[in-house]
Amino acid sequence: MSVYRIRQLICLLSVTMLLNACTPLIIGGVATGVGVLHDRRSTGTLVDDKTILLKALGVSQSDKNGKKRSNISVDVYNQRVLLTGQAADRQVISRFVQQVQEIPQVRQVLNEVQVTAEASWGDAASAAYLTGKVKLALLDVDIAGFDPTRVQVTSSLGTVYIMGLLTPEEMAKVTEIVRLVSGVKRVVRLFERYTS
Repeated sequence: MSVYRIRQLICLLSVTMLLNACTPLIIGGVATGVGVLHDRRSTGTLVDDKTILLKALGVSQSDKNGKKRSNISVDVYNQRVLLTGQAADRQVISRFVQQVQEIPQVRQVLNEVQVTAEASWGDAASAAYLTGKVKLALLDVDIAGFDPTRVQVTSSLGTVYIMGLLTPEEMAKVTEIVRLVSGVKRVVRLFERYTS
């Protein structure tokens, strides 16, 4: 990998982390957090999403056999859990899905885990790079009031999963922009319709 490519990857990873960052919510304080101000989810749903994510990650860590035989990533948005990655067989996936469905407040589990060999470090780096490129591209959405931080982006082996509470116009424009990003092989839209 060239020095230029490494610098580009580091830059995109940094931007990705900044776009995902949210000023902390200070309970009982004056600050409510930039993410809360721009997010269309209620504060309660934001807290539920973080709690669900932590519990799902706990399930993943506690299943030693499943951990050895899978590489499953968890994303949560609006009490919907997206599972991506790879697993050795369907039984590993089914067991994990069932455990995640039992977490309180989970409305839906979106299972996108593939039965295949575990992705390499290079695949993971490519996925992070692609996610960063998509998030940067979302800065070009030219709809009044659109906030790119309202779109959750996850990538795995060239497939880009996009979640969020968006208007129909925002859904169409975001999908159009994501499809044009170099390296995107497939776009999976997991949006929910937002009505003000």
